[in-house]
Amino acid sequence: MNLITISREFGSGGRELGKRLADLLGYDYYDSEIISAIAEKSGLDKGYIEKALEQHGWQNYPITFNASFIAPIYTDPGRVDLLQDQKAVLDEIAAKGKNCVIIGRNADVLLEKYDPLRIFVCADMDAKVKRCFERASEGENLTEKEMRRKIKQVDKARAQTRAILSGSSWGDPQGYHLTINTTNWDLKALAGALASFVNTYFEQ
Repeated sequence: MNLITISREFGSGGRELGKRLADLLGYDYYDSEIISAIAEKSGLDKGYIEKALEQHGWQNYPITFNASFIAPIYTDPGRVDLLQDQKAVLDEIAAKGKNCVIIGRNADVLLEKYDPLRIFVCADMDAKVKRCFERASEGENLTEKEMRRKIKQVDKARAQTRAILSGSSWGDPQGYHLTINTTNWDLKALAGALASFVNTYFEQ
């Protein structure tokens, strides 16, 4: 099984790059499908699950990850359950043994035993702001200052969660096989170059 995990800064284009890569390679692709599977397991609304996992209400608590999650009684047990459900879904995906690309969800940490190709996608702040505005949903009327603040908040939450789960620094090049800065890149062209790298990587 060739397993690729893509961690990404908010607005960097990591999701689109991952989808294009999966299409080029003929790999399965998992992103929102993970949230849907968690919703099916938990019986909770998909919107609530995504918000809870992104905002990370446990970030100030000493939760640790090894074979399971351990939390003090004052931690919101519902959110810890969501983390456990997320790990269960990721394990089910990996157990299928099919080549796949998984976006986010700390899959690089939670599926470490499968030795995935770990990719981190980043971009300059101006490029991230531009991409976020281009892809903003109808009715989202943030100012540039508000958008910058949103990007920083999301990335901070992702960094905190990775530190909790693994003790490592989110975005630290030493934690990934490849770090890609998408600034000034056409993602379609970049996906082609990345696909060539991936094929070479797994051949070796």
